[in-house]
Amino acid sequence: MTSDAGLGAMIRTWRDRLPPSAAALPVGRSRRAVGLRREELADLAGVSVDYLVRLEQGRATTPSAPVVASLARALQLSTAERDHLYRLAGLAAPADDSISDHIPPGVHRVLTRLGDAAVAVFAADWQLVWWNRGWAALLGDPGAQPPRLRNFARDRFPVDDTPPSLARWPVTEDDTGATDAAVVSDLRRATGRFPHDTRLAELIRVLRTNQRFAELWATGTVAAHREDHKTIEHPSVGPVTVDCDVLSDDDLKIVIMTAAPGSEDETKLRLAAIAGHHETMR
Repeated sequence: MTSDAGLGAMIRTWRDRLPPSAAALPVGRSRRAVGLRREELADLAGVSVDYLVRLEQGRATTPSAPVVASLARALQLSTAERDHLYRLAGLAAPADDSISDHIPPGVHRVLTRLGDAAVAVFAADWQLVWWNRGWAALLGDPGAQPPRLRNFARDRFPVDDTPPSLARWPVTEDDTGATDAAVVSDLRRATGRFPHDTRLAELIRVLRTNQRFAELWATGTVAAHREDHKTIEHPSVGPVTVDCDVLSDDDLKIVIMTAAPGSEDETKLRLAAIAGHHETMR
């Protein structure tokens, strides 16, 4: 393989072509790099800068599948480019009948234009794969938790003493029972779309040890989780009530939290974003 076609060279090429604006990053006048800086890509992908340097320099050549998936999302690769990245890393690309954590570039561009809304993207098994600063400001940054715990269904139906990973402060809903049933029926729908996915099968096996999940699973209901209303007990601004809408297809679920225009909750949502920004600047 030529030196400009290997794993490290392709990561550099894709990093250089992605403008910071596409990743919702600020563009300063003194900025020299046209694309993303290494520090920015490392932060977006959740890897250390040192490891990214070693990948780009060819001193690390066998990243794990989760790292490759994170890099593909951060670089906003197309499906063909993502599969090429997997092969360069010596890994099999995700099969068509496997749950994908990949976010298409066009969807990325839409997500970065949603302004003050708190937005997160989940895979078909409710595994969190992306969130924006608004989401972290409203609910707390889930990045501190191990990736395997960033699953909404695991949060809903705990099987051990592990605390919830997707919200650092209390969240209540108008109808908890309806939300529980919606999540379970949505997972049932996912098993029809991805009957051979091992990650989904293992998740269902674990969750069925939770009595509440097992009872709902036994009903056999198939449906999609669409909308909800939540109140977040934010430590800085107090309770914030939001509309929670879920835009989904077979592969991804985009969860958007917004407040009614002109309401006190909308003001609190903006204040939470400001408080979260100051927290990240410390």
